[in-house]
Formats: sequence, C-alpha cells, structure tokens
Amino acid sequence: MSNIKEIAQLSGVSKSTVSRVISGRGYTSQEARNKVLKVIQELQYKPNAVARAMVSQRTHNIGILIYRSHYPVVSHPFYGKILDAILAASAQMNYSVFVTTDQEMSFRSADFMLEKRVDGLILISRLEQNVIDHIGKFGVPYVMVNGSTDVSGVIHIVNRDQDGGREAARHLTGLGHRRIFMLAGPQSHRSHHLRLEGFRSYLNEQRLECSDSSIAYPEASTFEEGYRKMEENWEHFQGGQYTAVFGTNDMIALGAMKFLMEHSVKVPGQVAVMGFDDIETASILTPSLTTIKVDTEKMGRLACVMLDKLIRQEAVEDTAIELAPKLVIRSST
Repeated sequence: MSNIKEIAQLSGVSKSTVSRVISGRGYTSQEARNKVLKVIQELQYKPNAVARAMVSQRTHNIGILIYRSHYPVVSHPFYGKILDAILAASAQMNYSVFVTTDQEMSFRSADFMLEKRVDGLILISRLEQNVIDHIGKFGVPYVMVNGSTDVSGVIHIVNRDQDGGREAARHLTGLGHRRIFMLAGPQSHRSHHLRLEGFRSYLNEQRLECSDSSIAYPEASTFEEGYRKMEENWEHFQGGQYTAVFGTNDMIALGAMKFLMEHSVKVPGQVAVMGFDDIETASILTPSLTTIKVDTEKMGRLACVMLDKLIRQEAVEDTAIELAPKLVIRSST
C-alpha cells in the first residue's frame, strides 16, 4: 500500500477518516470503517505494516517495561542479560520492541506502551499492585519476569530464589563456616527477600547462628552499597567474628569483597565471599566469585515464547514458571 491518500481515494472517504480508522481514535461510522478496511484488505499484498495490523488486529510490536528504583537499569548486569535475551527472541519471532523504564512505579510508562498499540507487554522486576491493576484494565496480554502477582492466571517467570539461598548456605557451611555475615538487598524486592529467607532457613535447620545482628541491609543492590555496608560493619571482621560473607546478589558481594581486599583481608583465606546471579563480572575478577547462577537468558527467551502464545490466544497450561538455580563454585570460597 502506498499511503493514506491512496486508501482514501479508493474508499471514497477523507484522509482524516482513514487516519482515524488506522489509529483507532476518534469517531468513524461503521460504514466508513468498513470501506477503509475493505480497501486495506484488497491492497494487503503490498508490504505495509499498518495495513497488516488493521486486518489482523495486530501490530507485531511488544513492549518491555523495566521497573527499578535505582540506576543502572538497562545496563544492569542482571536485567541487561534478560533484555538481551528478549530482544534476540523477539527478532526471531518478527516482533518489533519498545523498551521503557520506570523508577517511580507510576502509570506513565504503561500508558506510553499502550499508546503504541503493542500486542503485548513484558513486565520486568517487581511491580506494585496498582500498576498491575491499571495494565489489566486494557485487556493487553502480559507476562512478568523476575516478579510475581496475586492476580490469578498471570504468567510469571522467576528463579527459585529460596532454593538458591538454601544452596548458598549449604555450600558455605559445608566448607566449615559457622559465622556468616549476610548482606541482604532491598527486602521489598521478591528475589532479595526469598534469597535471604532460604539462606536463614537452612542455617536455622542446622542450628547455626543466624541472629539479626549478622545481617545488614544495603539500600540498593549495587556494588557501592555492598562496599558501604561492609565498611559500616568492619569492626566485626577486625575481631574475627565472621569467616564468610553472603550477598543476595553479585554486585553487593563484589562490593564487599573489594572492601575486604583493600583492607588486606585474604579472600578466601580469612573470609570467604559468595554472591547470587552469576553476572559476567563474577567470573572475570580475581579472585573469581562463587555464586548461584540464575538463567537470565532462559528467562528472557521464555518470556517471548509465552507472550507470543497469549497474543495468538493459544492455551497456556503452566502460568508459574520457576527456573532451577545452580551453584557455581569459584575461588572466592
């Protein structure tokens, strides 16, 4: 199809009428709408995305919303990997992708995507319930990645973070550590909360010390916060009170390890350090970081596959997809 002018001429309507039909905005009589759609149908042999969208009621666009209160967002080593996987999978499925981020948990980002007339949405990280409810009003299919909701029937793809926390505790205690300091990221986030919960539950089962004083809570899941919290609690390590540190993500753990090494603490000789996620940096540094691997690539790929099924209105049996974590042992423990 060449342009709106040609459609208008063949339909016997004005260009503004054609625009209203294509955009779905403004009043158009059913008779005029039918004329326009008929011409679009007849001319569909020509490669025009708008025409195909009007006939099939699909735009072949999907939106990605990343909700995260602190920078970095897209460049974050965890969320960036998920995003890369989504972009690769969506390209194979012939979807174009819009990406936006939101620090304030507002409706603004969701409304931006809906205005783009996306076929579906991928929501990454935690969301407040009012945002989920707002999106649900528009009938646009969506899946959640690394976050969940109480709304029934919503597909969410998550890591079994509690199991990963238990595996981390099992590894450190298996090496003989009995006095472990925990750096637990923001507990409002599902992943950090469950990782800490799993870690503590294993220690409790083994009747090992797990007091509140052995836990510090970085305000963000960043390298800088891991470093800062270790600095605040340095006196406990000077007295030899702890022999290991567990961070609920790799960035926090790496920040802690940086501080320890700057203060001449041998890792793992004097203090072992362990993280969670298995970001690329974990394997590059010296000593390399022992961690719990989250399959971010599989998360992103599955998000596209499941969203495509929803868009095609195919049956989906399993709405709760939980990926198994994997222990990756390196030199920091």
